[in-house]
Amino acid sequence: MSVRRLAEASLQPVSFAFNRANAAAAKQWINKYPKGREQSAIIPLLMLAQEQEGWVTKAAIETISDMLGMPYIRGLEVATFYTQYQLNPVGTRAHIQVCGTTPCMLRGSEALMDLCRSKIHHDQFHTNDKGTLSWEEVECLGACVNAPMVMIFKDTFEDLTPERLAEIIDLYDAGKGASVTPGPQNGRITSEPITGLTTLKSEKAILKTTRDRDAKAAAKAAREPAPAAIVATPAAPAQASAGPVAPSKASKPKTDAAETSPALETPSPAKVAPETEKAASVRAPRHSAANANKAAPEVEKVLKQRSGPIVKAEPAAAFKAPEAKGTQLGAAGKTAAAKTTNAKPTSAKPTNAKTGNAKTAKPSLEDKNRPAGIARPAVVDDLKLISGVAPKIEGILHSLGIFTYAQVASWKKAEREWVDGYLSFHGRIEREDWVKQAKALAKGGVAEYIRVFGKKPV
Repeated sequence: MSVRRLAEASLQPVSFAFNRANAAAAKQWINKYPKGREQSAIIPLLMLAQEQEGWVTKAAIETISDMLGMPYIRGLEVATFYTQYQLNPVGTRAHIQVCGTTPCMLRGSEALMDLCRSKIHHDQFHTNDKGTLSWEEVECLGACVNAPMVMIFKDTFEDLTPERLAEIIDLYDAGKGASVTPGPQNGRITSEPITGLTTLKSEKAILKTTRDRDAKAAAKAAREPAPAAIVATPAAPAQASAGPVAPSKASKPKTDAAETSPALETPSPAKVAPETEKAASVRAPRHSAANANKAAPEVEKVLKQRSGPIVKAEPAAAFKAPEAKGTQLGAAGKTAAAKTTNAKPTSAKPTNAKTGNAKTAKPSLEDKNRPAGIARPAVVDDLKLISGVAPKIEGILHSLGIFTYAQVASWKKAEREWVDGYLSFHGRIEREDWVKQAKALAKGGVAEYIRVFGKKPV
């Protein structure tokens, strides 16, 4: 919010007083508020002062504050907060407020402001040489459909061009502002199209009286006897009706929802109980996988039907746990497992007695992919400095003969997968990059780790 200050002391008048008409208007405004709430009238009273003097002076603020029995600081707060109050002298004949919000800007308000700069003053809130005119850019003035527009005093002038605004400025400067008709300046009426009304040309569709009159005339015509030529035509036999006919639902899908029941509609003369509506309704069909798969592949834009197994191809570098190698995951894996149910098992896996789940067998200690172990050296590296290695995992590594960073740094992929088989959470060696961490620690300890990773090992 911009800072708003009072005008310089040299421009301020010594005193202020309402004239007779505005003094009476001020009393009327004060009387509109309950006793003890008279201070709420400060906004309209400041507007009266501005209309009388052209701008809000310090003397006017203090005089009005005294009238309402409020501290000067409260009056100053209101006057400096609202931008509708001019705190500096403005043109004695016109202060032109040019709307610069988006709709007016798109319709040429910049050209209007350029005109004000050339005809009045280059800067806002400055008067012309004679002191009769001034201008400023303001926010939306509320006639966006008639953009661009300006406001002078309480009148708005819309659908402007720079040429028309120049004429209006000259008229106000000559003291003939009262001769300018407010509103659109291109001939249109209010906000209707320039070519005139295109809709609602008749009040027939708007006024209830005309609609009622037409309805009565139609009902009267329906009661009158038909012409002889029409009576001679054999009429279709009337269908027997067992009960009242419900309103037509041809444009709505059938449903047994209570919201669409004719029994709830008013003022429909035909009423149908909810039970009758429900009996005549049909429910949505149940989902059928067979019906869903009848669509042609070119329509479905898929290679396989939706009821079949969906197997997603894995990237070549994707990690796969040793126990999952050679198996298919997902629906396809379940199908393959079902087919091999009767096959003779090649090896027995221990079963957890509590859960009944089969435990994953650890890799053999004689496997060729087992990383080379060493005897426990006198000085053992702190493997817990490798992110992801907890004390329990460090104990597992020690049991496998792994005690130094250099050993971990030398692991190949097959060796990493073998060690991974001994961990409870598979894949962490690759995810946390143990090999790179171990290489840094083996090369220069914690200092080298910080240089490579930018942080201390945890």
